[in-house]
Amino acid sequence: MPKLRRDGVDIYYEVHGEGPVILLSHGFASASGMWKGQIEPLSKTHRLVIWDMRGHGRSDYPEDRAAYTEEATVADIAALLDAVGAEKAIVGGLSLGGYMSLAFHHAHPERVAALMIFDTGPGYRNDEAREGWNQTAIRRAERFERDGPAALGAGAEVRVVSHRSTDGLAKAARGMLTQRNANVINSLPGIGVPTLVLAGSRDERYLAAFDYMAAKIPGAKKVMIEDAGHSANIDQPEAFNRAACAFLDSLGERV
Repeated sequence: MPKLRRDGVDIYYEVHGEGPVILLSHGFASASGMWKGQIEPLSKTHRLVIWDMRGHGRSDYPEDRAAYTEEATVADIAALLDAVGAEKAIVGGLSLGGYMSLAFHHAHPERVAALMIFDTGPGYRNDEAREGWNQTAIRRAERFERDGPAALGAGAEVRVVSHRSTDGLAKAARGMLTQRNANVINSLPGIGVPTLVLAGSRDERYLAAFDYMAAKIPGAKKVMIEDAGHSANIDQPEAFNRAACAFLDSLGERV
């Protein structure tokens, strides 16, 4: 499978199928392998691009902490679209991948044909709440630095992938999982493309964010996947795929 080299960092990606481009980004501490159950149904009608963020999976693990930022991740997404020849794409992801998809839309709205946001939080307006999130992210980084692979946890999205080391995950937690401002959450009312907001019914930490985004994004399609946790696509793949394909079908000629 190909790799994209950007600013000295190799980014692993895969392309499946033909048609309008969908680019999906994984959650923190996961990788492109978490989308295994979506490759066949989504690539029937679309060209599906999945990838490993820097510090994850089969992409590079830069030594420099400064290489791990929201801005670098957004630029990686833009470079991936360039690499596959897509001026526009349906952009989506789960958790951190969903947040980065919203950040990409904020930075490059002209390149987004539609959004697919799964089990994701849009960030915080309140500085104190954002700092609480950031402290949690730093503690995760410290656990990776101290405990290595034992710090991965038991989430479905991390059990289905592997990493060469957890050093990149620690740096990603410090630089990509932490947040600096309210740009993403403030951008929601201005989103003008079709948007799917989806969550698992058991993903309790993200249900308030699920409701908030569905209310704030104009015309958003809201889907709850029953008996699914934070990785709805893995916990209930058939229901997830039905919802994703129905949303894609609804786009018609708009993409």
